[in-house]
Amino acid sequence: MNENTIKTAFLLGAGLGTRLRPLTDSCPKPLLPLGGRPIITYAMEHLLTLGVERFIVNTHHLDSAYDQAFPEKRWRGIPITFRYEPLLLDTAGGLKNIEDLLEGDDDILVYNGDVISDLPLGRLLDAHREKGTEVTLALRSNGEPLNVCLNEQQEVCDLRGKLGAEGRNCLFTGIYAVKKSFLDRLQPGRPESVIVIFLAMIREKPRSVAGAIIDEGMWYDAGSLEEYEKLNKLLSPSRGPATNPETSKDAR
Repeated sequence: MNENTIKTAFLLGAGLGTRLRPLTDSCPKPLLPLGGRPIITYAMEHLLTLGVERFIVNTHHLDSAYDQAFPEKRWRGIPITFRYEPLLLDTAGGLKNIEDLLEGDDDILVYNGDVISDLPLGRLLDAHREKGTEVTLALRSNGEPLNVCLNEQQEVCDLRGKLGAEGRNCLFTGIYAVKKSFLDRLQPGRPESVIVIFLAMIREKPRSVAGAIIDEGMWYDAGSLEEYEKLNKLLSPSRGPATNPETSKDAR
């Protein structure tokens, strides 16, 4: 495998999309139309640049809509596996719930299903493999909220100010690489955020979570009505993601 490729991408598609109501009352957030196609396909298109060989998407709210949007369970020839969650498991629980689909995989790229971006993610994968950490987050220097704290070694020392650490504050893009061994830290069937797990890792062993600052390219979070409406103005069926470098004010 080329250093800048990864086999499996896990796209988060199970959220309720409460900030996008009433639009999400009848459609899952990642399937809302943006520029003439579902939001989640922008993430898929981006991931193709890394040589991803398959997509896994977790579903919950209005899960049958995914079958209608992807009747052949493929995008641009790449197979999509959907994993339904009867109980919404949040980010960590959702990742644990696909563990049985990851036999033979080493690294997994996780990508929020409402992100529109063209970041050069090869830099994230390079940092992940060079540092050898279980988790490496793709970060931005600007935007709101700047709730990930990095030390001088580009290691995450705090998230959301929970540990009181000082360093360089960055925006978390909702895109990150994990080793399959990271899933050993997660409990099956437990609804839980990965942020809780990341904080526990940092408390247990500093330097266990790394960051890669990627300020090149553009990044948007389409998770709010304001951002969704703005992106609909920037995108059209004949265009890809806009090249405007501004970032969303609302990031996870």
